[in-house]
Formats: sequence, structure tokens, C-alpha cells
Amino acid sequence: MYSPQRQDFVSLTLGDQYSRSYTNGKHRRQSCWRKWKQLSRLQRSLILFLLAFLFICGILSYPSLTEQWRVTVKAVDRVEAVREAFRHAWKGYKAFAWGHDELKPISKTHGEWFGLGLTLIDALDTMWILGLKDEFAEARKWVETELSFSKNVDVNLFESTIRILGGLLSTYHLTGDTLFLDKAKDIGFRLMPAFKTPSKIPYSDVNIGKGTAHPPRWTTDSTVAEVTSIQLEFRELSRLTQDPQYQNAVEEVTRQVHRLEGKRDGLVPMFINTNSGKFTRRGAFTLGARADSYYEYLLKQWLQGGKKETELLEDYLQAIEGVRKNLLRQTSPSKLTFVGELSNGHLNPKMDHLVCFLPGTLALGAHNGLPADHMDLALQLMETCHQMYAQMETGLSPEIAHFNLQSSNGRDIDVKPADRHNLLRPETVESLFYMYRFTKDSKYRDWGWDILQSFNKYTRVPSGGYTSIGNVRDPVNPAPRDKMESFFLGETLKYLFLLFSDDSELISLDKYIFNTEAHPLPIWPSTS
Repeated sequence: MYSPQRQDFVSLTLGDQYSRSYTNGKHRRQSCWRKWKQLSRLQRSLILFLLAFLFICGILSYPSLTEQWRVTVKAVDRVEAVREAFRHAWKGYKAFAWGHDELKPISKTHGEWFGLGLTLIDALDTMWILGLKDEFAEARKWVETELSFSKNVDVNLFESTIRILGGLLSTYHLTGDTLFLDKAKDIGFRLMPAFKTPSKIPYSDVNIGKGTAHPPRWTTDSTVAEVTSIQLEFRELSRLTQDPQYQNAVEEVTRQVHRLEGKRDGLVPMFINTNSGKFTRRGAFTLGARADSYYEYLLKQWLQGGKKETELLEDYLQAIEGVRKNLLRQTSPSKLTFVGELSNGHLNPKMDHLVCFLPGTLALGAHNGLPADHMDLALQLMETCHQMYAQMETGLSPEIAHFNLQSSNGRDIDVKPADRHNLLRPETVESLFYMYRFTKDSKYRDWGWDILQSFNKYTRVPSGGYTSIGNVRDPVNPAPRDKMESFFLGETLKYLFLLFSDDSELISLDKYIFNTEAHPLPIWPSTS
């Protein structure tokens, strides 16, 4: 019984109808609680177990929802993890190598190649894509006030084109800031003396201050990849400036290589002579160093120009068939598909990490209407590139892998002592990015996440930066080499960020093509 004082209080506060509903509800709750308390402990346990079981079954009946929650959480965490990795690398560069080409993170100093701030320029569009506004602003100020190409210095035509010219053009397109276009015009013009050769096949080195060019001291040859992987950048420079000299120079190289003798089913040798304009040291064919990006740029020039230049497409399709016919093999233990090297008719079961660009390139072609079996091959090669990481004790790929063709040996992959280094290269995560964009298979994100974690575990330097390592097979002493390549910021972290981002319109692959240094350039409008 409530006391009269308590009844008066309730009626004055809530009124009669509210008092009745309040007390009735309370009595019902008390009644339910008494009934619950009257149950035995076993009965209560069974009821709770049944409710928990029904709840779990309800959750599991909506796998797409739970998967979406899981992926969304992972994507947010992983995207931020890439930003954090970039900031850590940038911290070391800013503290110990600001304005110089490369960071030496262990000795806390810098390395110089051309003396043009390669790491900073290579990283400009990465910072913009990652949304790192403060870091981008300080880098832009350095470009505006400190970057000068009026220097008595020799630069490599290929490297300065893909890193500097490509980086400046890309950053101009992303930001609309004409500072970067003006700098691109400057370096592009200064590189043109390289094309003043008897054959119009460019020299490898240019003095951008003197306006002179020359081949390496030991040969008059240039590598085929270097002279055929500058076209995207110079063609785009002509389109922006309306000055045809840049496009004319690089397309003359393309025309000559197209009609040259010495190919094997569309595959090209590794060297070309700047005097004669002919292939040299014939008989060796690879998709690794000195030839790799030739094949990449055939497809990407065709895409850049709106799929109109049929000779580029024909050369690309023929080359892929040449790969299938001459270079493609499978390991004996696990049937891993790999791309070997051919030397005077003998196949060497060796594949550079550089070749791991190929799955992404094949997938890009299939996305643009090329044969479906290109995608089938991309899937197989992507698995192999993943295994080059997964089978190593550090979870990081060696520079070169040798593949086992003998069933008596249980290992698929062997690594020679001289090939066990890892330079923080981007090719595998590049292909993972393409494969995820086109398939939406989350395993590619998981593989990329594993790689990033291995970078953090074995290559991260506490004071800032990441270092290449000398031995991917020794997790106890991976032998740090005290060098952070500019492409770690320009390519590797950029592709990892795009792999983990849920925004498929962030650098849409229907609107941009990436140069071989991961700098996005626009696909030309159909009116161009």
C-alpha cells in the first residue's frame, strides 16, 4: 500500500489517467519479474541461450550487411594507415633530405642523383590524392621558390621524364595550378636535345643546363624501355602547349620501333643503337628490366589517344601472344604461372619483380574490350606475384625470383643470394589496385594490407622514413640498405591508398591513365 501522502503526490504530478497507466505498467513489470524469478536457474539459462542463438542466426542471415560493415571498417583503418605511413616517410625526408633527391633514413642524411628534389616532385600528386594539404602546401612553396632546372647537371632522359615531367603534369591536372605546368614546360624543353641523334632514337643522358646530350660512356646503345616509355608525357606536353615538337619526337621513335626487324612474335630485344636505330644484342627477350614498360606504354598510348591508333594496339596484342608462346610457364609443385626470360632460344625460369606490372596492365586492357583471356592470365599472374611476397620470411618480395620446373623439388620459388633485396617497389601493389578496381574481390585488398604491414615491420625507420633491405629471407636481420627510393612515395603508397579507398571515382580508370611512375594523366577528349 502506498501512503496517502504518496498517492496525493502522484496524482498532483501526473493526473489520474497517467497515474493509472504508470502504476499498471509498473505492476506488469513487477509481475513479469516475479515470474522470471520463479523459473529455475536451468530454465533461465535455456531461455537466454535460445535468445542468443536466435540473435546470432539473424545476424548471419544478412552476410552482405555484415560483410559491408567489416569492409567499411577495414577500408577506413587501412586508408588512414597509408596516410600515416606517408607522414612518417615525409617526416624523415623533411628532417634529413629536404629539397634533395633521396632520403637515407638510417644515417639521417640524403642522397643525390640529379639534384632536383626527385622525392618531393614524385610525391606531389600523392599528397594531393591523400588529402595531405599541409604537406602539399610546403612542397608547392619549395617548387615555386627553390626548384630550378638551370643547372649544369646530366640527367637520365627516361627517369627525369617519368618522375619529374610526369609528376609536374599530373599535379597540374589534379590542382589546376599553372605553376606546375610552367615547370613542366621548362624541363620538357630542356630534355629535347636528347633526340638530336643520327637515328632520332634518343640518347640516354641530357645536360639540362648546357643543352647537350650523349649516350652512356660505355656504349652508344639506349635501352628499349627507356626510349619507348616517355611517349605519354611528351604527347601530353604537346597537347597542353599546342607545340607539336614534343609529340613529333617521341612518335618518331614509336614508328621506328614498330617497323624494326629483330622482334620475336612481338617481343622486342632490350637494346637499340642511337646511331643506326637498330636493335642490338638480339636474342634476349624479357618483360623485366630494360623492356618492361615498352609493353605497358603500347596499351596506354592507345587508351590516351582515344583508342584510335591501331598500330599501337596491334603491337600490344601481338606482344601478349608472344609472351604466351615464348615466355609463359608454370611451376611444377603448385602450378604457379610466371613469365620467364628467353636467351638465344633457351628459357630461363627467372622473373623480375618489375614484371608484376603485367597483371594490372592485362586487366586494364580487358576492361577496355580486349580479349577476355587477358583477364584470365592477369588472375594467374597476380597469384604468382602475391606468392613472391607470401613465401618469403619477411612477407616482402625479392628483386628477382627463380621458379622451379622440377617436380622433385617442393618449393615453387627460389631466391639467389644476390637477388634477395627489396627496394620498396610498387609493381605488385599497382596490379592489386587494378585487380580490385575491376573485380571488387576483397582478397586483393587483404594482400595489399599484408604487404603494407610487412613494410612497417621490416623497413620502417623510427626517426622517419622507410629503407630498402638486403635480405627478404632473414626476418631477424633483413640488412637495411639506408635508402628510400622516390617511387615509394610516388608510386607504392599511392597505389596502396587507391587500393583501400572506396571511392572508385578517385582517379577513375575511365578518365585517367597512369604513367609508369604512377602519375595519372588524362585520357584525351574525343575532340583532341
